[in-house]
Amino acid sequence: MIKVALIGAGKMGISHLAILGAHPEVCVAGVCDTSKMVTDVLTKYSGYTCFSDYLQMVDKVKPDAVFIAVPTKAHAVFIKAMLERGIHVFSEKPFCLSPEEGEPLVKLAKEKNLVNQVGYHNKFIGTFNEVKKIIDGGALGEIHHFVAESYGPVVIRKKQETWRSDPAEGGGCLMDYASHVVDLLNYLLSPVQEVMASQLQPIFSKQVEDAIYAMLKLENGVNGMLSVNWSDETHRKMTTSVTFYGTNGKIISDANELKVYFNSDKCPEGYSKGWTVKYVTDLTEQVDFYLRGEEYSAQIDYFISAIKGTVKNNINTFESAWITDKSLNLIRKKAN
Repeated sequence: MIKVALIGAGKMGISHLAILGAHPEVCVAGVCDTSKMVTDVLTKYSGYTCFSDYLQMVDKVKPDAVFIAVPTKAHAVFIKAMLERGIHVFSEKPFCLSPEEGEPLVKLAKEKNLVNQVGYHNKFIGTFNEVKKIIDGGALGEIHHFVAESYGPVVIRKKQETWRSDPAEGGGCLMDYASHVVDLLNYLLSPVQEVMASQLQPIFSKQVEDAIYAMLKLENGVNGMLSVNWSDETHRKMTTSVTFYGTNGKIISDANELKVYFNSDKCPEGYSKGWTVKYVTDLTEQVDFYLRGEEYSAQIDYFISAIKGTVKNNINTFESAWITDKSLNLIRKKAN
């Protein structure tokens, strides 16, 4: 059994806790949150040992791994403390508020040989992994353009402020929403090399942007567009999609549906000339515990398996998340 502790029992922390509590190879050793109401409820109804001080918790229960689900501004401090104690770390995204904060943590995790992961769940979604397979196999030919998008109804009126809308705590739409689609783009195609144009636009927020529009050039030379808006009430929840244009066809994919067009019969098995449509239900492996989507359980199962040594620790590492942080920093700098 892998002994795990959780720091931060908010929305994502509680989600992780539910999955960890049901995992057959995990023992939840402790939960830390600064809200006494939260810890009182968990103590009464879950039986978990709760703490208000994260260092006191880890020093007492001595977990093998810690999940960190706190506001982004605290990631660097908490992660460093865990790594220095020889504890494997899963951190919520984004990795850090700046690349300068993240770089020493990448080095420290490598020096300590500790399993490290950041919660970019899109890499565990079947449709996006099928996109990766098609692109890496060269079936789309030479890719010459992309469009990466994400929309949702996070801030849809004025005075709707949380820690996410504080640039010193969460970083706004760029760090909270755009980070997902930029990280996915880096994974599917290539990391961002240059930002040719960028606009960070407030709509309802006073301190941070609510929408991001950018023209990007990737390290592999492909140019494309980024469009992200967390003030779009036409979407019931966050929706992320990517479109790739190649000499042999076109891919349009979100988390639910994959549409692929090939302009000849020279295409992968399971596809044909013209349009082929596949759904995430056809492309996703079953998980033991379903909550919000298979991807949330899959990423935790991968992290636990990496600690056990049954899989390589090479998906959503601190290093790949740090590369995403650098991409986001380029977008912000170009807009200023």
